[in-house]
Amino acid sequence: MRQNPGPRRGRYPLRLRRRPVPWRHQRPTWREARPALVAGALKRALARPSGNWYVLGASTGVRADRPLSGTVAGVEVVVWRDANGRPVGGPGVCPHLGAPLADSPVRCGTLVCHWHGLALDGTPFAGWEPLPVHDDGVLVWVRLDAVGTETPTPAPVVPGRPARATALTSVWRGVGVCDPEDVVANRLDPWHGAWFHPYSFVDLTVVEAPGEGPDAGGHDDRFVVDVSFRLAGRLVVPVRAEFTAPGPRTVVMRITDGEGTGSVVESHATPLGADRHGRSRTAVTEAVLATSDRPGFRVARRLAPALRPLLRAAAGRLWHDDLAYAERRRHLRDTGRFPG
Repeated sequence: MRQNPGPRRGRYPLRLRRRPVPWRHQRPTWREARPALVAGALKRALARPSGNWYVLGASTGVRADRPLSGTVAGVEVVVWRDANGRPVGGPGVCPHLGAPLADSPVRCGTLVCHWHGLALDGTPFAGWEPLPVHDDGVLVWVRLDAVGTETPTPAPVVPGRPARATALTSVWRGVGVCDPEDVVANRLDPWHGAWFHPYSFVDLTVVEAPGEGPDAGGHDDRFVVDVSFRLAGRLVVPVRAEFTAPGPRTVVMRITDGEGTGSVVESHATPLGADRHGRSRTAVTEAVLATSDRPGFRVARRLAPALRPLLRAAAGRLWHDDLAYAERRRHLRDTGRFPG
């Protein structure tokens, strides 16, 4: 891949494109997006350990009065905060008569089953066994050793992030009919960005990519991209970003140069289990941690409650398309028609 110095941070965060290139006149990227290259990066990502940890949802979803619940590979899981604010959790099925604990309230750090009042404080009770839970301040993870079958680790591999005290954070979640590997494969194909998402990305060039083999990545297993985020009309924000996969269900985009250097977007894929038609379903949890040393960013952080819905809407628009990509990939794999 050709090298260039990448975008330079200017006095103002926005740029005005002089001569926009129409979508149909973009440089084709299909020759560079070689199937073997994407497949090799995916294979290496899937081989990395996760310690059996799965993202359940946003930390803010674990409230004082109600739990955060979900399904991981067909296993109902529920997480709440005990009297000290510590996250605890376990199976989402009441050990008494099977009530869904997801619908039960939390009272003084105790989860109270809404069917018969059985109280759980996060310790073993009547066959109900707690699960390891980790709250990293942005996301909540649960460890399911029976599902993951890997060597357990005390905590998940959380990507390096900007300090939460100086970052604007947002979490979006969506569900697709696909497997986690299809979500990861989508993120390890940066070449589709400006073609498939022209409303968000323009002037995209992949300036560095790993090799094609399963062992080609080494310590520098990443994709480096120069791209401009489209704001409105000809107004764009040019950046250099890198994509890495620290685990089998996580891809991280990190801005390394240009506006917002140090900001990250984490995409986590969690298997949910099969739907009523027997098709695999996967939840995508995307965490955005934006940062900047510009004075105006402090104002943006104070406006976070108003900005988060906009960030979630932008993520939802992108993932509407990217989940279609992942679902198409899964469909072709299942029917034996996947290219290559």
